[in-house]
Amino acid sequence: MTESNYRVKTIEWQGDEVVMIDQRVLPLKEEYIHHRTWQEVGDSIRTMVIRGAPAIGVATAMGMALAAQQSGADDYEGLKRDLEEAAAGLFETRPTAYNLGWALDEQRKIYGEPGDPDDIRARMRERSQQILEEDIAMCEAIGEHAAPLFPRGARILTHCNAGALATGGYGTALGVIRSVFKRDPAIHVYADETRPFLQGARLTAWELQQEGIPCSLITDNMSGYFFRKGEIDAVVVGSDRIAANGDVANKIGTYTVSVLAKAHDVPFYVAAPTSTVDLDIPDGGGIPIEERDPAEVTHFGGSQCAPDAIGVCNPAFDVTPHENVTAIITEVGVHREPYSESLAEAKKGKD
Repeated sequence: MTESNYRVKTIEWQGDEVVMIDQRVLPLKEEYIHHRTWQEVGDSIRTMVIRGAPAIGVATAMGMALAAQQSGADDYEGLKRDLEEAAAGLFETRPTAYNLGWALDEQRKIYGEPGDPDDIRARMRERSQQILEEDIAMCEAIGEHAAPLFPRGARILTHCNAGALATGGYGTALGVIRSVFKRDPAIHVYADETRPFLQGARLTAWELQQEGIPCSLITDNMSGYFFRKGEIDAVVVGSDRIAANGDVANKIGTYTVSVLAKAHDVPFYVAAPTSTVDLDIPDGGGIPIEERDPAEVTHFGGSQCAPDAIGVCNPAFDVTPHENVTAIITEVGVHREPYSESLAEAKKGKD
């Protein structure tokens, strides 16, 4: 079993409960929420108790195992009906994260074939734990593949949080940074705050501080200043869904960073497991973009900071075109243009 060295458990089984760290109250509090039903897991995904595509995939797999556990059906057809209801409910929670649908498909492979209900329950529980362990191993592999891409003393910008908190452990983009730091403690990380939910300020900065990785927190509108001064050597971000042509959906603001990186000839890397690659979507135009609560924009720290009744647009993600992406790093290796070929080959190797 692969174990993350990261001290905080993002998500795990404790007995018959799924336990998650509540990312909404970090960095000021470290609290954990216990879930006994798939509905509770779904609510935690929706309200961002847990977030980040790989972590959402793990939570979904565990939520489905809870649904099997919840179901009182003693026959296969009854259990399958209950599980399909749970799958439909979980699918609606965060539609942009491809790992969510992937995790549902992984569990559907088990309950989609007739069998003994108790055996199905046990196998779904086991598969959810495997997905957690596989995710940690994949993140560590991503970091190892990516580390040689960065120069000595690299100054690295990252956007949003793609760390241990966004995965089963270790992280994708922050996993890359962890691997680079192990080789070269002289690196420095710029973490932008990532409005409006402040994942960079609340989570990324906290994770880096916990591990002693040198970091400066900047506001989202400062990155152009540091690019212009030549103080950023590389960008690394995670992704919630990658289209077949290499277009990348990630937290809102990622596209802006990619444009700045391209304008200043700075490499822009995307770190994500192959489970995030969706070959069924030809390009980023087909990726659904979640629109979130206007209060995330009109309020700050619980206090209103905008006029009453003001119109608000709050897309949670944007799409970075493949032309702006220097390389996509998965657990299989480093993939470059044409992504339609390199990503297809990576997925083929995982089938």
